[in-house]
Amino acid sequence: MILTVTPNPALDLTYRLTALVPGETHRAAPPAVRAGGKGLNVARVIAQTGGAAFALTTAGGAPGVRLADELEASQLPSELLPVASPTRTSIALVDESAGETTVVNETGDPLTDAEWTALRDATRRLAVPATAIVGSGSLPPDAPDDIYADLVAVAADRGVPSVIDAIGRALILAAAAGADVVKPNRRELAETTGDDDPVTGARILLDAGAGLVLVSLGADGMLAVPRAGEPLHARLPQPLTGNATGAGDAAVAAVATLLASGTDDPERLLRRATAWSAAAVLAPLAGELHPSYPEFEARLVTT
Repeated sequence: MILTVTPNPALDLTYRLTALVPGETHRAAPPAVRAGGKGLNVARVIAQTGGAAFALTTAGGAPGVRLADELEASQLPSELLPVASPTRTSIALVDESAGETTVVNETGDPLTDAEWTALRDATRRLAVPATAIVGSGSLPPDAPDDIYADLVAVAADRGVPSVIDAIGRALILAAAAGADVVKPNRRELAETTGDDDPVTGARILLDAGAGLVLVSLGADGMLAVPRAGEPLHARLPQPLTGNATGAGDAAVAAVATLLASGTDDPERLLRRATAWSAAAVLAPLAGELHPSYPEFEARLVTT
């Protein structure tokens, strides 16, 4: 069972528009409503591809009730810790004519010290049967910087791999704690390290202590920078258009699935992560893969 931890979930609302015109009024059908946040998306992809996942997250206020109801309806195994602050909302506007998606993410509200302690305690308890642990997503304001580093330490104590998808000091500390894989995108890596070159930025995280750095490059595919050996790059022959909101989460799901099975070869991790990420772009909602996802890996160009 792969445990995913999402400290800052969101109630995702996805609107589909014929065309998005800035400054204009748009009419749309009611949105698709889904319990979201990176770790929940990761768990959904693992489940879709036949793996066992368990999602740990928080829920508060009226949006938290809707999030809990949607999770229960989806039958995704999960545990929700009650918090005082309302769960944030994320809005995705899918422009069907341009094949692009615009996303507005609320930052969320702070958690109390007691709520952070409850999340740490639940992570330690649920880590007992886990085969891998994933910490994924943004943190609410005033969050402890070491929350993902603590998760890495829990995984190490249990002797299971850890995968972290974060930004800023939380990512640096998770790398320093020895995360097996960290997976920022190009922008997040630059913001975290202060270096616009993804290879140089990745090596900063490797020097901090990470085992492998995967960098999402959007339409340009994905980069893997291992501790030993040259960087690897994978992409499809032609870029895809669609909803890329959950593409990075699909990559994390791919990596966690392989690590949990005992596979840690950087090239295999890169190819599976790139293929699943591409398949997520063609899916209508974050946390899903296009049904043809098994075919994508064979189409990749790796250099």
